[in-house]
Amino acid sequence: MALSASVSMVAAARPCKTVRRTQLRSSHRAVLVAKTIVPVQRRSVTLRAMSGHDEEIAELEEALAAARDRKEKGLPSTKKAASNGAAGDYTGASFNIQTFNAISPVGLEKFPKGKYLVDPSVEVLGNNPMAIMLRSHKLQVAEVEPTVRCIARCGAGTNNIPVDKMTELGIPVFNTPGANANAVKELVICSLLLASRGILEGNNHVNNVINPEEGNDYTKISKRIEADKSKFGGQEILGKTLAVVGLGQIGARVVDAALALGMKVIGYDPALSLEAALMLSPDLKRVDSLSEVFEVADYLTLHVPYIPGVTHHLINEEALKKMKPNVHLMNFARGEIVDGKALMAAFQDGSKTGKYMSDFSCPDLMGHPRHVVLPHLGASTEEAEENSAAMAAETIKSFLETGSIRHSVNFPNVNLPYTKNLGVAARLCIVNKNTPGVLGSIASFLGNRNINILQQLNSSRGDVAYTVVDMQTVPEDPGKLQTDLASIDGIISSRFVSDPFMNDLGKPGTYFQVSWDEALQN
Repeated sequence: MALSASVSMVAAARPCKTVRRTQLRSSHRAVLVAKTIVPVQRRSVTLRAMSGHDEEIAELEEALAAARDRKEKGLPSTKKAASNGAAGDYTGASFNIQTFNAISPVGLEKFPKGKYLVDPSVEVLGNNPMAIMLRSHKLQVAEVEPTVRCIARCGAGTNNIPVDKMTELGIPVFNTPGANANAVKELVICSLLLASRGILEGNNHVNNVINPEEGNDYTKISKRIEADKSKFGGQEILGKTLAVVGLGQIGARVVDAALALGMKVIGYDPALSLEAALMLSPDLKRVDSLSEVFEVADYLTLHVPYIPGVTHHLINEEALKKMKPNVHLMNFARGEIVDGKALMAAFQDGSKTGKYMSDFSCPDLMGHPRHVVLPHLGASTEEAEENSAAMAAETIKSFLETGSIRHSVNFPNVNLPYTKNLGVAARLCIVNKNTPGVLGSIASFLGNRNINILQQLNSSRGDVAYTVVDMQTVPEDPGKLQTDLASIDGIISSRFVSDPFMNDLGKPGTYFQVSWDEALQN
């Protein structure tokens, strides 16, 4: 008779002391109330050991026969399919992602269902959103719940997010550099051709002049189209010089495309990294000053961020005077980079006869025929939206599950994947003010509690610093450790992470504590 044995495997949960918080708002500040998280329930899994191969084979054959019978009868399979990224049979707590705008489903599918809950409604998320994902929505500080750990924009620019305020609150803001670079590059190349040839003007002439004047008569219109073509002469871009200001993800692609079209290309970027420089085409001529760019350009395209006091009105009256009379300007970066008033004056006095191609309106150039304004189409392709959403989702996942930071516009990049191979039992991620003495206070605090640190990483950016501490053992009371840590001057927030979804520290929504000064809420 076959001998069977039962083995019971029990996943015991450590008590979970903190910290899922709700926000009680007043007219002056947000009050954070700590709530105790219910520990993970124990669960038993019973495995049966077989005494012989015959019985094992018999059971497998029986299961196979049952499966074939269900298939023949059209009955559903008893095997559960893991949807959307292999959530499997996971039924525990989820990471909650609040969305603004319509986000590409391709990006949202990066969040495994069951392990992540994605919805625009705070109520659906149990008033506990842990990350925000958006596109063009103008985010207000009041929309950011104190449970939010990070914010990701599906796109490069973050002007619609109060980044400085988020930095004060210890919330990293991510973007998706390069995800829409090809889409913007193609629009720039399109604008090159639109500026060179009277394509838009010719089309408008046919629709608004020829058709009405000829009474929509096909024969007359055909003759008129041929006769009026001389009104819209242009020039070829082959052999012309394109100046690219800003050689990042988009600028580098524009360089390659323009070279492939037979253009001469010069580039300027004083902030170019060594890695980015090595990826540029050897056929690109790099120059060291904007004056060199202005003097030789037949076409000039801008791909720099808007930084007040640095790139504000980079193209101003002085710059325009150095350029060729018929230079064509292309600005698909930010409207404030070009001084519209100075450009309008140059158009009016005849010193500039080229076109200004942009997807930003300008109050000083409204209605001028040389200012060709397009809708903000740079990233408006299906592929760009998918790429941006997918990158934003992966960035959020990495931060929530491991504490790693990448593609942040306000925090230092910290790439430190969580791994048990090094014996790491717990990871403590601390956001603090970048002021003297705080890091030393953190080290002393942990040392006084006999925390065995396997590795530690600290990095800063501007006024904020980020410290990651990997521990060999789980602290006896992680919640109390966080509460005590918060008493150190300069600590903004702290968060424990561990094996995602596998234990208390890795359980979504647990062990996150923020310390918001009253001054930050005023």
